[in-house]
Amino acid sequence: MAVGFDFGTATCSVAHIVNNKVQSIPLNDGEVLLSSTLCAPNRESVTEYLYRHLNILPISNVGKTLLQSSINTNKREGIDLVPDDIRFGKQATALYLEDPTDYYYVKSPKSFLGLLGLDEIRYTIFEDIVCAMMANIKQKVEASLNKQVDETVIGRPINFHNKGGEQANIQAEDILRRAATRAGFKHIEFQFEPVAAGLEYEASLTSDKNVLVVDIGGGTSDCSLIRMGPSWVGKEQRAESLLGHAGSFVGGNDLDIHLASKSFMQEFGKDTEAKSGLPMPNMPFWECIAINDVIAQKTFYSRANYRELKSMQSSAKQPDKLARLIEVYDNTLGHSIVAEAERTKVALSNNDSFTANLQLASENIAIPVSAQQLEKSIYRPVLKIQKLVQETLAQTQVQPDEIFITGGSARSPLLRAAIKSVVGNIPIANGDYEGSVTSGLARWADLCFK
Repeated sequence: MAVGFDFGTATCSVAHIVNNKVQSIPLNDGEVLLSSTLCAPNRESVTEYLYRHLNILPISNVGKTLLQSSINTNKREGIDLVPDDIRFGKQATALYLEDPTDYYYVKSPKSFLGLLGLDEIRYTIFEDIVCAMMANIKQKVEASLNKQVDETVIGRPINFHNKGGEQANIQAEDILRRAATRAGFKHIEFQFEPVAAGLEYEASLTSDKNVLVVDIGGGTSDCSLIRMGPSWVGKEQRAESLLGHAGSFVGGNDLDIHLASKSFMQEFGKDTEAKSGLPMPNMPFWECIAINDVIAQKTFYSRANYRELKSMQSSAKQPDKLARLIEVYDNTLGHSIVAEAERTKVALSNNDSFTANLQLASENIAIPVSAQQLEKSIYRPVLKIQKLVQETLAQTQVQPDEIFITGGSARSPLLRAAIKSVVGNIPIANGDYEGSVTSGLARWADLCFK
């Protein structure tokens, strides 16, 4: 049977068609959304877990080398891997937060797939991580349906990464396809996420319209201008209906990171001075929270950077604040800071102010944040989203009749107002913010694999 599979930056979800209606498939204790997170004793455990407990073998010589190296490392470190050592979703985050220094934690691996310059080992490591997450979801789907699932349509953004162009897209899609194949899917297709969201909205239309679909996800934002309506429903060939596309590596994660940078990091020494009167270097404060940037995270948590942070502290006018940054380093708390920024962003969607709480081992830091601060903090990523809308409209002379906005961050009044400022007085509709893409993928899967 066929399913639509949204392997999202923030969450994953799966759906299928039953009696011509979309039905979401529970993945975690009845919940249909599973956080895109993984936690393990160490990185090597993920690779060994696939082989030892899922009987998933490498498909390349590099993969075989990585597996043997991982087994040797775990044996040397005394890790006798059991299935429950690898956690996913909320369970992964809960385990990681028990002691961030003691676990290997991955959030939003989709954010890294289009990063060019990966060596063969890093490429294979990402493949293993995605494969483990996909295999876990496939198992849960099959257990829920009591059926084997071999066919899937997987959603993908217009562009996985701002840099690298189509080469980055090809690389990312290849990692997803290889991972899905190893996880057990036998027939795999891909569909653009905004197109999938549009297919779901199309099912509700009673007349043909030109619809601008704006999908603001966790890691990417995409726009598509699509002819849709009753005349197009059920057609497998849709090339003539797809009028324009634009996508960028900017999404909800970027909003959270920018909010953390502008409103939180001053408590850790950002924008303070050294005793000499010179400003503190800005980069460590950004690298600390740039959780969607592999290189930045690797740089921040390197041993060399620890020495740099200690040097910054010794020269600082406010060494106590730099001590907090070192505590973030010691306890790998970058993810926690961004998670609190996300919670603050959501709260400010319905409130004029909110007090964020950053929990360190030594203290709790309370930070009042206003809706105005949020608007100023996320100005740059919002501007990028506005440019996507402008770019899509510029590709065609067709004026949209409606705007359909979806994605986890699409609830934000700030983002809706920003889009409205670009398109003018055109009606904005929305459906299931979290589920429109998955529903559309399920409809496309039902059409593809009939």
